[in-house]
Amino acid sequence: MPRSTNAVSSKKRRKKILKLAKGFYGSRNRVYTVAKNAVEKSLVYAFHGRKRKKRFFRSIWIQRINAGIRLYGLSYSKFIKKLAEKNIKVNRKFLSDLAMNDQNSFKEIVDKIL
Repeated sequence: MPRSTNAVSSKKRRKKILKLAKGFYGSRNRVYTVAKNAVEKSLVYAFHGRKRKKRFFRSIWIQRINAGIRLYGLSYSKFIKKLAEKNIKVNRKFLSDLAMNDQNSFKEIVDKIL
C-alpha cells in the first residue's frame, strides 16, 4: 500500500502559521519552524497585552480623578472612601470622564459627598 502524506492538511496548517507571521522580520516570516515559534510567542504577548491594557486604563482613570479632585482640596483615596460611605456607585471610567469633560457635573458629585 502506498504511503499517505496528508499533504493538503499539512500545507493548510503551514500556510496558516506563515500568514500569522506576515510582517515579521527576517526568517521569522519565511521559515516555517522559526515562524511557528515566533507566532506562538506573539500570541502569548497578545494575551498578556490585553490584560495589561485594562490595568493601564484603570491607572489613567485614577490619575484623572485625582487631578480633578485636588482642585477641591481632597485626595483620591479620601474621595473614593466618601463615595462609598454615601453609597454613591459610580465607576472610575465615568468619574474620570466627568472630571475631564464636564466639571459642573463632577462638582455636583463632590458637593454631595462634602
